[in-house]
Amino acid sequence: MPGELHAHVCGHTHHEMAGLVAGHPRGRRRFPSTVFCYRDGDHVVLFDTGYAPQPWDTGLTGRLYRRLLPPELPAGQDVAEQVDPSSVTHVVLSHLHPDHVGGLRHFPDATLVLHRGQLETVRSPRLRDGLLRGLLPGWFDDAVRDRAVVIDSFTPGPWGLATHDLFGDGRYLLVDLPGHARGHLGALVEGTALLAGDAAWGRDLLPAAQRLRRLPRWITHDDAAHLATSRLLLEAERGGLRLLFAHDEHPTGVDLLH
Repeated sequence: MPGELHAHVCGHTHHEMAGLVAGHPRGRRRFPSTVFCYRDGDHVVLFDTGYAPQPWDTGLTGRLYRRLLPPELPAGQDVAEQVDPSSVTHVVLSHLHPDHVGGLRHFPDATLVLHRGQLETVRSPRLRDGLLRGLLPGWFDDAVRDRAVVIDSFTPGPWGLATHDLFGDGRYLLVDLPGHARGHLGALVEGTALLAGDAAWGRDLLPAAQRLRRLPRWITHDDAAHLATSRLLLEAERGGLRLLFAHDEHPTGVDLLH
């Protein structure tokens, strides 16, 4: 039986575009934080968890982050208000930035799926990594030790992607998408749609990776890898792959696979 993929908006931020991309017209843009939920009868897999409600107990680093990228989580958009936490079997984190881990606290019984590089960030974070440890639930370390799936190897997959088959049936392939953050993951769902996380701030900005301003380039983990990932995704899209980025607007309440 084919699975279903749904998008849920779990907060948003906004940013001045001319300050993000050189040569872009001025104007503030709203960036939703999208959580993707895949259901196939045996599994319910969340890809990211959106923002956490405020206040955040995240100190000076958190205040700097909120000033740069003001988070908003309107009523009804917390991930736990849109997806029953008790139904979720797996939570895949594309990376550990606040707009992707904020709702993780709702899923203590789910299996975490992480890239090895993300754990390296937890062990030795830098300011530019954007990790706010106060947003990770108290049970995070125990979950990593006891029941997490930690991905540290990939094999060649479709469209030249480096993949790891999460369930062994080819329906949910984790994808190595380096550059934006250490251990940045995507997910190829049923061979047709790639959940591309923050490989770009939006599909229209994918070709603009080399024009990022100094600040967004500084917080990019590996600029050369980011550019290479951008080129790879553009080529894959030309070959027929559908790209779904975390901060684009996606239809809600519909199956994105069919």
